[in-house]
Amino acid sequence: MKGGVEPVDLLYYVRLARRNWLLILLALVLSVVTAVVVTANTPPKYVATISMLVTGHDKEGSPSTAYQAGMLSEQRVQSYATLLSSRRVVSQITGPESIGSVQSNISTEVVPGTVLIRASVSDSDAARAASLANALGARFSALIDKIERPTPNSGPPIKVTMVDQAEVPQAPVSPRPVVNILLSVLIGLLVAAASLVLRDRLDTTIKSPHELQRNSNSSTLGIIGYERAARRHPLILRPHGRSSRAEAFRSLRTNLQFIGIDKQPKSLVITSCLPNEGKSSTCSNLAITLAQAGWQVLLVDADLRRPRLPDYFGIEGAVGLTDVLIGKARLAEVIQTWGEPRLSVLPSGQIPPNPSELLGSRMMHQLLDQLTDKYDMVIIDAPPLLPVTDAATLAAVCDGVLLVARYGKTRQEHVQRAMEQLTSVKARIVGTVLNFVPAKASGYDGYGYGYGYYESESAKEEAKDTVMTTTAV
Repeated sequence: MKGGVEPVDLLYYVRLARRNWLLILLALVLSVVTAVVVTANTPPKYVATISMLVTGHDKEGSPSTAYQAGMLSEQRVQSYATLLSSRRVVSQITGPESIGSVQSNISTEVVPGTVLIRASVSDSDAARAASLANALGARFSALIDKIERPTPNSGPPIKVTMVDQAEVPQAPVSPRPVVNILLSVLIGLLVAAASLVLRDRLDTTIKSPHELQRNSNSSTLGIIGYERAARRHPLILRPHGRSSRAEAFRSLRTNLQFIGIDKQPKSLVITSCLPNEGKSSTCSNLAITLAQAGWQVLLVDADLRRPRLPDYFGIEGAVGLTDVLIGKARLAEVIQTWGEPRLSVLPSGQIPPNPSELLGSRMMHQLLDQLTDKYDMVIIDAPPLLPVTDAATLAAVCDGVLLVARYGKTRQEHVQRAMEQLTSVKARIVGTVLNFVPAKASGYDGYGYGYGYYESESAKEEAKDTVMTTTAV
């Protein structure tokens, strides 16, 4: 739209201001406080003004000599305006130590089209400003009368007459509190707006499903937000199944059903770009919703570096996937049924020294074939993509991959690199999920909540107080 602001741009600035209203308010408060402090500490400034008339002396009284006298006055007036603030003139109205400061406080101007000179003297004392201005006019008139005489006994061809004497000013010209406050508010708003726009433009983190979709070249299937009450109930079955979080996962479940009309994926790897982006809780709650729909679901904890599922479900995780892969346990011995009769969980077991080799082994391939034959859906919680290759290894042999990105943390280049890794192993990317979106930014209030993938050892305790949910775009 030429000649105006496009509606999309205007909406962008409105949303940016709404998200950062507290910072804008802080900038306004700081601006007002600064203006008040500066105004209070600025000494008042008074200005006294005099007007002087420059005239030529007509000795003969003829029209020609009168014209010449007028031209002479016009020629002299600009020079006199400059001479007014000269050291020679100022030294006659003040002491030697104050000449410089008084000179800097004198301003002169020639009234356009006239032979009038207007001189102003500023000072912190109103009476002193008027006294200096009147003394300046008197001394300057006497000086011109002296220096314009051709001889000591002859009359001057030019004279300067003070026509308006200075009066004591009643109000200072500065500081002006109202003007200072308004100006500081305007500057504060401009600085805050410029800073917010610059920060937002330079910020490459994912902050909308459209950015996620553009950088992943894949559909954004869900949005994950944060709900304070969900910290006490991480899983959607505890204690209220009919919650907004549960409904959000049902929406994600529906979206996944439409992904594979021709070939419905039976094994789904859920991963993220980096740690602390909420993949494990996505696996957990998605598995619950699929089981509620009548699917036979197996949730596999394939994060052999920082397993989280035993803490989420409150199950024993000492024996599990790794024990099956190395032949120490049978599959039926380590799979545990939880909550819904159709939901089973395969914990990770002991953390091995070589996770990538185990997950990429022939035994793992055979195990996946066995599990997909027995269950309607096998959901695999895999480690983050960028730090390690475990998730890419699993994605190469599974039917689909769901990538979780965290609002305000996952960067666009992270998503692009993750997608390059998945593409390089010819993985089928079914979609993405945007996690941990603030309610005001999501536009889906009540349908998206989240928490992250913890890196600290204390995360196992904190995980019980965190949650995320998903909603369809």
